[in-house]
Amino acid sequence: MNGIDLEVADQGRAEGFQILARPLGGLSLQQPILRTDIAGMPIEWIDYREAARLYAQVQIAYTCGSPIFSLYGGTNARTGNRSVLEVNSIVATVGNTSNPGNLRKDYVPPLNNQTLFRRDAYLCMYCGHRLAARELSRDHVRPISQGGRDVWMNVVTACRRCNNFKGARTPEQAKMQLLAVPFAPTYAEYIFLKGRRVLVDQMAYLLAHFPRTSPLHERIHKLMS
Repeated sequence: MNGIDLEVADQGRAEGFQILARPLGGLSLQQPILRTDIAGMPIEWIDYREAARLYAQVQIAYTCGSPIFSLYGGTNARTGNRSVLEVNSIVATVGNTSNPGNLRKDYVPPLNNQTLFRRDAYLCMYCGHRLAARELSRDHVRPISQGGRDVWMNVVTACRRCNNFKGARTPEQAKMQLLAVPFAPTYAEYIFLKGRRVLVDQMAYLLAHFPRTSPLHERIHKLMS
């Protein structure tokens, strides 16, 4: 099963930026499953235990993607057959959901460094170098001291060297060129950025829910190139 390992990419290991191939049987039970609402809108990542609970409570409306787990239960005393639950990489659930991406058109995901660095593909937005998360920092394009805010639209990933050089100045004042304009992720984009190991079918599903103009299309391609 192919995928991209964002946790490995966080550490700056080269294999995290590549399409990884592993046999189905080699998937760890830690592999997250993408949960959507009945309309197909992404909601969250869940583990195999939560997926099994949803199956058992008949909350699964339909599935997408590929089967990734075979969970074995007890043996039927009458037939002698053992129950088997096939869990897919994407499951759609019935009922009302609290998907803020659907309920609020002005929804803005919470900002943290991990998702910021992933948004910017681990690239310093000034020198263009790709680095491990521990070597990156959050830079305020318009410094807080000059009235800038700590929001998605005013922050970019920067290596520590560039951030220290820029200091409490704007890029123009520091004579530094910003390589890309910061943006606030949509809910579907945020779900991707929160992922750990995103399988190719999950990635394709999420990409289909990104805005056509989303910079993440190109950045994900860069992560895997």
